[in-house]
Amino acid sequence: MEDGQSLVYQASASTEYTSSGYVPAEQTTTNSDSILGGVTSIPSGTDHTTTEASGIDSGNVCNSDPNLISQDPVGGVAYEAKADSMTGGHSESLVSHENMEGVSMHMVGYDSVNGSIGDMANYQSGGAVENGNMSADTGGAIIEQVYEDVVYSAEEERLWHIVRANCLDFNAWTALIEETEKVAETDIIKIRKVYDAFLAEFPLCYGYWKKYADHEGRLDSVNKVVEVYERAVLAVTYSVEIWLHYCTFAISTYEDPDIIRRLFERGLAYVGTDYQSYQLWDEYIRYEESHQAWSNLAMIYTRTLENPIQQLDRYFNCFKELATSRPLSEICTAEEAEMVISTLESGGQALQGEVHDDVVEQSSKPVSAGLTEAEELEKYIAIREEMYKKAKEFDSKIIGFETAIRRPYFHVRPLDDVEIENWHNYLDFMERGDDFNKVVKLYERCLIACANYPEFWIRYVLCMESSGSMELANNALARATQVFVKKQPEIHLFAARFKELSGDAVGARTVYQILYTEISPGLLEAIVKHANMEYRLGEKDAALSVYERAISAEQAKEHSQLLPLLLIQYTRFLHLVVGDAEKAREVLSGHLENMQLSKLILEAAIYLESIQQLPKRVAYLDSLVERFITPNPENPNLASTADREEISSILLEFLDIFGDAQSIKKASNRHALLFLRQKGMLVSKKRHAEDFLASDNAKMAKNISDPSQSVMGSYPNVQNQWPAGYGQTTPAWPTTTQPQAQWNPGYASHVSYICSVCF
Repeated sequence: MEDGQSLVYQASASTEYTSSGYVPAEQTTTNSDSILGGVTSIPSGTDHTTTEASGIDSGNVCNSDPNLISQDPVGGVAYEAKADSMTGGHSESLVSHENMEGVSMHMVGYDSVNGSIGDMANYQSGGAVENGNMSADTGGAIIEQVYEDVVYSAEEERLWHIVRANCLDFNAWTALIEETEKVAETDIIKIRKVYDAFLAEFPLCYGYWKKYADHEGRLDSVNKVVEVYERAVLAVTYSVEIWLHYCTFAISTYEDPDIIRRLFERGLAYVGTDYQSYQLWDEYIRYEESHQAWSNLAMIYTRTLENPIQQLDRYFNCFKELATSRPLSEICTAEEAEMVISTLESGGQALQGEVHDDVVEQSSKPVSAGLTEAEELEKYIAIREEMYKKAKEFDSKIIGFETAIRRPYFHVRPLDDVEIENWHNYLDFMERGDDFNKVVKLYERCLIACANYPEFWIRYVLCMESSGSMELANNALARATQVFVKKQPEIHLFAARFKELSGDAVGARTVYQILYTEISPGLLEAIVKHANMEYRLGEKDAALSVYERAISAEQAKEHSQLLPLLLIQYTRFLHLVVGDAEKAREVLSGHLENMQLSKLILEAAIYLESIQQLPKRVAYLDSLVERFITPNPENPNLASTADREEISSILLEFLDIFGDAQSIKKASNRHALLFLRQKGMLVSKKRHAEDFLASDNAKMAKNISDPSQSVMGSYPNVQNQWPAGYGQTTPAWPTTTQPQAQWNPGYASHVSYICSVCF
């Protein structure tokens, strides 16, 4: 990576965790005196941040044809006041977000509790929470924090009730926003409340940030618009569109070019290498053209040629048009003049990085020893053409991935499998390279479109960990678990394991407990993994306590579907891990008498008894199985006939090894009475039905047969009256199958987990 292109992340204790990506308290770029092709910082007091190409998209339009660029996405509220006609505070409100010594990467922190924005002077919160803030006050909690005196219509109340019950109901949220905008057109308090609450759950919806800012501009002040946009670029930092909206607002509001340039630079530092960043670059180009800042314009074109963005060809052609239509003295800076001398001077006498005072003094008229102005122009273009060719070479490697991205923005609808696979392949390709910044930016791009997929968050965390960037890994994990996929158990299970492996046992315990008590109550896998972790840490009593607390909680329920599975896991843990088979038998026996029996728990009981020392509790097991398989009107059994027959067969196998003749006879007779007779009756009915169908088929054949056929020929032979193969099969015991979901899908997931680890 070139020095002038390297993005430096500086770890800080005051790092803010945002939903959009890693935003350190102070992020800087290294600015070399000799950036590729003689490119240096932008003049006119504007510092230049060069970023690496990692995000990609498609589309480019020449600056000379503005009609090719869609203006609709950025068209917004017309803000009447310009900076020179405002109070100074309005202009300063935007500047306050930027580092005046360079391109600012300092992002403000928004406190969800008191509504204040750190480092943002004189701003009052509308009660919103910064998306990605690690505060626990997310989701429904924010709805009740402020606005207690707001009065709602009946429809608003209905919709608020829906989103409070299910904060991830996207359609209900959008209906609520639409209803609020309809009935409270001039009530900024209501509008703030609904947007703040919605964007706390769906912070990547850049279009709603834009609408929110428009409402503030229409009903309140410029300061409030700036506040919303600052929160927006925190929430979805790697969105080209939100930076474009913000810059468009700034152009329509402020006169000071430095303010606007700094804002453009902030945005381009994050999204300038995105494949579809051409919209933001084009807006910047139009702005500099309107001010006839030719050297700035040439610098912008040069920067576009460094990155494989979609409309690279157009930018190169536009650059050549600019270079040939303006004198070189207007488009070259003093630093570029120095570079020309140091790299092109005959004999190579000039040293790299050496400053020539005479050149600096003649900054507007660069001189290269022995070169005419035409030759200087040719060299000037040639250097940038070389940059363009390198960018095109990389573009050829990624164009297939980029064209396969059909939905680069966030939506709650699931992505196609093909697009998900494309993101994985694209990340694989980028990780094989040696540019860490490209990897980070591609992940951040990916996690806009794929924000609802834990697999990508997990992959991001593991990638950052393997790169030694634990701060980035922890940031991504925090965003995933507290904002984007906070309702999905998979990410919390991963988070707990990740914290344990990172040495944070306390954090892992907290994650497990919250997971199986709040996020997914009674999640068996979380309970098992928590107990296993405690045992790994040498806390055997704590491990047993995890199971015992969970079992006690399930016993308090009238009909617990989880209790049998918990008991199976607990007894398995006692036997295999703790090595106490006797206690395992006692625990299981103590619960079987007073609970609904199931196939799984009886299988566990029979297995556990089979590994105990002699004598075996044959009569005890027989009584349990009899209770399970024998119909009882007073205590109906929800088990299927197949499950009951299978348990009876398992008991017969157990008795064949450990039982006596009397116990075997009793169980065999019972099995024959309950299942073999029924099976025989079913076979008889089936045979009769098939016979009937065969007879009907024969009659139909007779009706459509040739009339000349003999009458006797229409009767089937005796041996053909029964279905082919009847009587040739011998009865066989049913093979063990995976347990079926007898109650609900949640139970089925528990059962599948049990089967994967237990049997």
